[in-house]
Amino acid sequence: MVNEQISISKTVKQVINNDLSLQDALTRRYANYTAIARIIKPKVERDLGRKINFESLVTSVKRVKPRFELAQARGIENVLAQSVVNVRTDVAKLSIEKSKRSLDSARNLMASYQEEFLQISESNAAITMVFDQKLLPRVHKHFNDDDILDEQSDLAAVIIHSPVEIVRTAGVVLTIYAKIAENHVNIEDTVSCFTDTIIVIRMGEVTRTFSTLTDLISENRMKLKRHPIKGEIPK
Repeated sequence: MVNEQISISKTVKQVINNDLSLQDALTRRYANYTAIARIIKPKVERDLGRKINFESLVTSVKRVKPRFELAQARGIENVLAQSVVNVRTDVAKLSIEKSKRSLDSARNLMASYQEEFLQISESNAAITMVFDQKLLPRVHKHFNDDDILDEQSDLAAVIIHSPVEIVRTAGVVLTIYAKIAENHVNIEDTVSCFTDTIIVIRMGEVTRTFSTLTDLISENRMKLKRHPIKGEIPK
């Protein structure tokens, strides 16, 4: 029985340590242990190759000390405290089927509109461009109608400018996304560009999202004022 419980606890720890959102919930103590146990039960049972007692699973969850250490949480707080939020309204998004021609057209657009807001990202099958809505007719002309996978307008780009530490601090972007999701805002598109995190949402959700993120930043600034990082002088 003891060996069985050790086996469950070890598997639960592995599952949680592979999920940053669960680690964050446990570290910040807003987790519901029963809910987490219910979420991870299928995965734990698959890994163990057998059914397990739910109460034993909940007990194992309560005993987990996440790999997401306090120092890491402090690093996230520090990055968020130094971040600022800007909003760009009247934005459009165009997704194009990826081909040599569409890639060349996208590069030409980047060169032609260097002074405009234009973000381009690509996957194996598609190219997505986010840009000022006023450019939509001109951008459209560079592509065949058959190549267009999706087109949206009346969007806004929320841009979070962070210090360079964000590049080396795991969990910052996850914290931002989680806060937006808690307010039932759908992220239409997102991209990270060095120290900027760009999140595209519907225009009607701008006020709620901006308020959510500014509150998140303010909360972390207050935390650092109350408990400054060792070696830093509180501002």
